[in-house]
Amino acid sequence: MLEIAESRDENTIPYLMSILDEEDTTYRRAAVKTLGVIGIDAVPLVVESLLHSDNVTVRGSAAKALAQIAVNYPDLPFPSTGLQGLKAAINDPNPVVHIASVMALGQMGSAAYSILVESLKTTENIAVQVAIVNALASIGDSKCAEVLTTFANDESVDSYVRESAISALSRLDLVINFEKSRR
Repeated sequence: MLEIAESRDENTIPYLMSILDEEDTTYRRAAVKTLGVIGIDAVPLVVESLLHSDNVTVRGSAAKALAQIAVNYPDLPFPSTGLQGLKAAINDPNPVVHIASVMALGQMGSAAYSILVESLKTTENIAVQVAIVNALASIGDSKCAEVLTTFANDESVDSYVRESAISALSRLDLVINFEKSRR
């Protein structure tokens, strides 16, 4: 992966993108991870596939590739096009795509906070709400606690989402304490 990323040319990213519909899961995952190693340069083509491919496997793999980029380059600001692409993909009709998109946003940390909170408040999809609650817990930012507390205490919220918010608060506390201990 590193060798491919270091020796890439103008055909590398399009070639890796063409692998995202492979039936061979190992091969497809390797392409996703390699796009993650390539980084920010891959974002425009990955977002294009995330939002416009007719193939659900390609869309799900694109969301995962964006997550890999965020994981591999945590100190670089994530491109707005990537964040907005993932925000739009939260409304994808396929669960693989919308859940992978939420999880990818969770990898982006504070940069994705407002997108996650807005989506949590506006979506009626319980699975997406639960995924967002879990993503907020993984961000490790104390402002997530306020949102999670509100959802945990709101009787009008679905009971499974409320229970998930309660559980996420405990996880968030662990993440925040872990981050403090690393400093």
